[in-house]
Amino acid sequence: MRRIGFVVISVRGRVVALLLLILVGGCATSENATSEDLTFPPSLAAEEAWEALVKGGHVALIRHGNAPRGFGGEPRGFRFDDDCRTQRNLDDKGRAQGVALGKAFRSHGVRVDRIVSSLICRGMETASLMAVGLVESSWVLVPGTNDLPPDRLRELREMVSTWRGPGTLVLVTHGFTIRPLIGMVPGEAETVVLRPTPGVEPGAVVVGRIAPPQ
Repeated sequence: MRRIGFVVISVRGRVVALLLLILVGGCATSENATSEDLTFPPSLAAEEAWEALVKGGHVALIRHGNAPRGFGGEPRGFRFDDDCRTQRNLDDKGRAQGVALGKAFRSHGVRVDRIVSSLICRGMETASLMAVGLVESSWVLVPGTNDLPPDRLRELREMVSTWRGPGTLVLVTHGFTIRPLIGMVPGEAETVVLRPTPGVEPGAVVVGRIAPPQ
């Protein structure tokens, strides 16, 4: 037996399970962190964030809603498929947050031109419950072990930096996807608003943050 992280597995015959665990490790471990755990820009007013979204041409980066963690993060047998029973999913609070996020976008008059989510079910469910448009899925928004793989991070930066609008691009993802992009991990269901900066690294600046709906 070999202990890896917090999970004890048998090496023989369990290589696939190990690889899946590593693939989603960012969802299970990094997402335990909150924005207070990391260095991030000074808190910016939510009013500025909403104003930017209403103006258009900005990106709303949203961490999925509340999804309780078990020991080791993802359930055993985690799979990337349509069977969400193999994954860590939203609870009642997380589902309510998804609905509330959508209501907030509509009440503020935010035009959503595109909404893209991680393939993992808790991201897709959060995006769907917002009901602000047809939800697309993308591997670019799926985290790696500690940070995004370099090629995936490049794609994500390009997706953000090249957004022109006229409305808002909504990206629903995970803590380990967000951190390498902007250097912080927001709370579950928190929204970080970005202004694209094409041709200027890292491709976007933080305009403001909107606290998770209560």
